[in-house]
Amino acid sequence: MAAAPLLDRDFLEKLERLTIHWQKSFAGLVGGHNASRFSGPGQEFLDHRNFHHGDDLRAVNWRAYLRLEKLFLKMFQVEPRVPVRLLIDASSSMTSHGGGKFEYAQKLAAALCYVGLVRLDSIEIHGFSNRLSHRILSTGGRHRISSVMDALAALQPGGRSDYLAAIREFISDYSQRGVVILIADFLDDGGCEKALQYLTDFGHELMLLQVWAEQDRTPPWLGELDLRDAETGAALKVDFDEGARTRYTRAFDEYAMDLQKLAMRSGGRYAGISTAQPLEDVIFGDLIRTRGIA
Repeated sequence: MAAAPLLDRDFLEKLERLTIHWQKSFAGLVGGHNASRFSGPGQEFLDHRNFHHGDDLRAVNWRAYLRLEKLFLKMFQVEPRVPVRLLIDASSSMTSHGGGKFEYAQKLAAALCYVGLVRLDSIEIHGFSNRLSHRILSTGGRHRISSVMDALAALQPGGRSDYLAAIREFISDYSQRGVVILIADFLDDGGCEKALQYLTDFGHELMLLQVWAEQDRTPPWLGELDLRDAETGAALKVDFDEGARTRYTRAFDEYAMDLQKLAMRSGGRYAGISTAQPLEDVIFGDLIRTRGIA
């Protein structure tokens, strides 16, 4: 029996009017406020999407309407385009607390890919831990989403986080500047701030989507605890009381704020996402408010 897709068709249809948003104008590339996504003369037709209230009637495929009695909007593409690259944390820390973080990241990545496919973006996806892996090329229109979701579902998490090594590999492989979306918990003993700064120094625009389980931010346990690192296996004994929990949550929030400041300093975006949040609320709430999508 085939596994259920990451996202169902009803949810995908709700995403069709959204656009991945970027702030920068990349030299020699279509950028700014994504003006290239609208129809107009002299552009190359590539695909259709469902018509929604408020869309430009001039872009409706009326021949298709006469045959099918359903409105479809013609989509066009202008070259060259801003490259969009999506990096998914596939380290072992994403499997802690039952693996919910990684599954959530897969679904979030699938949703963003569909938004890009409908708008005819080309999105390249990589899993990463201490290096890049699992390259998935997402391009060619909405009809490719099934194969993209299958490829995302096939990603297997594991390994130790090393953001610096993974980002150095990324910069070496991808010299063309563009939008880099990171879906991760950003938990790395070596720290990830230096690696993220490298991306901005090389001219990339960041969208940082920090995914955490509620236990990551507010551990529910009290008393003497035997903790084991999900990536290294290192053991630690701690005496955890209410005061320690409060200090831990405060430190977690301060770290999230530092990530947000790092992204915003370079004109990027940040969203902190709990796996307890419905994905639809994140897409149509957090990401729209932060201008990650529009």
